[in-house]
Amino acid sequence: MGRAIKKQQFCGREFTPKEVALIKEVVETCNGISRTELAYTVCELLDWKRANTRLKARECLDLLERLEDQEVLKLPGKKEYQPRKPATEMMPVEQERPWADLTGSVGAFAPLELELVKTPEQRRLFRQLIAQYHYLGYAMPYGARLQYLAYVTVPRRAVAACIQFSSPAWRMKVRDQWIGWDDATRGRRLQHVVNNSRFLVLPQIRNLASKLLSAVLKRLPSDWEEAYAVTPYLAETLVDRSRYDGGCYRAANWIVLGETTGRGRMDRNHERREDRVKTVMVYPLVKNARRRLREMEIEK
Repeated sequence: MGRAIKKQQFCGREFTPKEVALIKEVVETCNGISRTELAYTVCELLDWKRANTRLKARECLDLLERLEDQEVLKLPGKKEYQPRKPATEMMPVEQERPWADLTGSVGAFAPLELELVKTPEQRRLFRQLIAQYHYLGYAMPYGARLQYLAYVTVPRRAVAACIQFSSPAWRMKVRDQWIGWDDATRGRRLQHVVNNSRFLVLPQIRNLASKLLSAVLKRLPSDWEEAYAVTPYLAETLVDRSRYDGGCYRAANWIVLGETTGRGRMDRNHERREDRVKTVMVYPLVKNARRRLREMEIEK
């Protein structure tokens, strides 16, 4: 690899040429370990951690792959994926569909219950439902994440929705302008924004989506702070304008900011694609959210 080593800006951190050279040296000298192990090693060497002291291994793996794309280094090959369970185990969710006959107004199915996904069984159910019924399917979220399963309790307890929050978009013009961010401030404050990256509502119950959004946003700040030792000030979401008008978000008092540029999270060619243009909506989770996201000192 003969490319000149340059500084890198990634996930709110600037890596100096010296640090990039260290990363390259680690990859070259640590033979026989996996990409994931390399990511943990780099995080430990560079002290790249979340506020709760956990290593940013997911983000580091993305950085390593970016450096490989730039021909700065060469990563070991990816291990072939071996599914631990047969695909037929996905079928019971589709066959049972306990929500299929639930129709009407949300008041008839209350109270609603929210469960933070923690157990292997909950994670499996969440993945199955998103994979089968969400138009984007399931993909490992970028960076930090919290996932919820929602249930109706009347006339019987049945799964009603899957809701996921994860790390925000690094750069989004209409959001950054609305907040009043320059690049430096965004880098310091971005961790206080969370992205509603998946929202799947299963039964045909009127007003269920907006009710669930309101309920999950009430508990999200404390759940996120407990998991990552960071208080979120703002939730954001991107609505595919070709499929949805975002009515449930509007009903839950989300603010429409505008549209994305049509470029993906990791786009390097600065090319707009109309099929990627999304409507940007945000929801302040605390008072004076915009001011808190702009100021030098973070308020507790």
